[in-house]
Amino acid sequence: MRIVIIGAGAVGSYLAERLSAEGQDVVVVESDEARAAELQNEVDCLVIHGNGANPATLDEAGLRRADLLIAVTSSDAVNVLAAHAGARFGVPRRVARVEDDQLLGEAEALGVDLLIDPGEATANELLLLIQQGGVSEVIEFADGRLDLIGGYIADDAPVTGLTLGELKDQVSGWTWVVVAIIRNGETLIARGSSELLPGDHVLIMAETDKAAEAMELLGWQDRPAKKVMILGATRVARLTAQKVADEGIQTILIDQDADRIRKLAESHPNVICVHGDPTDTRVLRSEGAGNTDVILALTGWDEVNILGCLVGKALGAETTVARFHRLDLVTMLPGVGIDGGVSSRLSAASQILRFVRRGRIHSVATFQDSDAEAIELQVGRSSPAAGKTLAELRLPRSLIIGGVVRGRDAFVPRGETVIEVGDRLIVIALPAGIPEVEKLSG
Repeated sequence: MRIVIIGAGAVGSYLAERLSAEGQDVVVVESDEARAAELQNEVDCLVIHGNGANPATLDEAGLRRADLLIAVTSSDAVNVLAAHAGARFGVPRRVARVEDDQLLGEAEALGVDLLIDPGEATANELLLLIQQGGVSEVIEFADGRLDLIGGYIADDAPVTGLTLGELKDQVSGWTWVVVAIIRNGETLIARGSSELLPGDHVLIMAETDKAAEAMELLGWQDRPAKKVMILGATRVARLTAQKVADEGIQTILIDQDADRIRKLAESHPNVICVHGDPTDTRVLRSEGAGNTDVILALTGWDEVNILGCLVGKALGAETTVARFHRLDLVTMLPGVGIDGGVSSRLSAASQILRFVRRGRIHSVATFQDSDAEAIELQVGRSSPAAGKTLAELRLPRSLIIGGVVRGRDAFVPRGETVIEVGDRLIVIALPAGIPEVEKLSG
């Protein structure tokens, strides 16, 4: 598949690296000459220096032969114009990043098939995380009937030292299952012989509202937040603050820009807006960081977010979550006072990747410290899985089926579960398993 990406920022460069590693034919257009040269040295793809809204530049990038256009620059206008050019050039599918509400209607009229808003998606993810409590990530599948939940195994967790085969004997029902273990930057698709160790980042698939047993065994505390402190006043921070406050959760937002705080206080009356340095111990202490359930560090700087989380944790905050841009920092976060991380680029990637995946793909999710993907797909009549049990499929070690949606029912499958035409499967797969996942849809 030939994919043209406009913009080599956080989202564009991440997608270029991921898609080119899968063997896709990727071309990136970047207006900043230095950034274009940098990406050309980092990623095995063609990088063109030029204006992504200029038809001549797009023609040079081979847009007329492209199967997919992804416009993800920091300019909504450039993204919409690029998508419009893609429509005129006959590109079958066109994706654009648009954050300005006033441009949404025009963007659709100009030929954008998928509009993405990384900030809005990140805010929604954070709200789910806060409502669940005690975990590092929550991703909904099957229209909210199945959850993929991540967290780190506590030192004193009952599962420590057990293999998944041994753990199975302790599970009272079959409403959840471990699907992957991320250890030292390596993702292991779960097998019966897989051992659970303290500090492991574990992903489980669970029927919604039926993960209590799993959370207890893994040492996770299921305590929805009652008080949330947000550091920073970026767009992501503002969106998150409003969503959290609308749920009736006490919300405090701290930023050192006095004018910005004043405007926020006027537009967000149900959010407590505080003028101060979000990394200042005195400020966080005076606002009650010690009895805060969750601190969300959502400034535009990774270093500030990390420091804010560390200060908050030292003061007694239950859970801290940092927004990050640099993916290489993610594996260093757990165990040093930071419980989880969010990334706008990963939120955008999850929305875009379902456009790239072939077959009957409903949704795709990516993870902060893993190259695995969680893919929700529908089983067609020509699928090799139709009519077979899970055990008969003999799936490769690079993937696992963690959930099945059948009509109104959503459940975690067993080895004897028969896959039927029309079923929607939630599959967790490493890059090597992606082709096999696409075959499952038929």
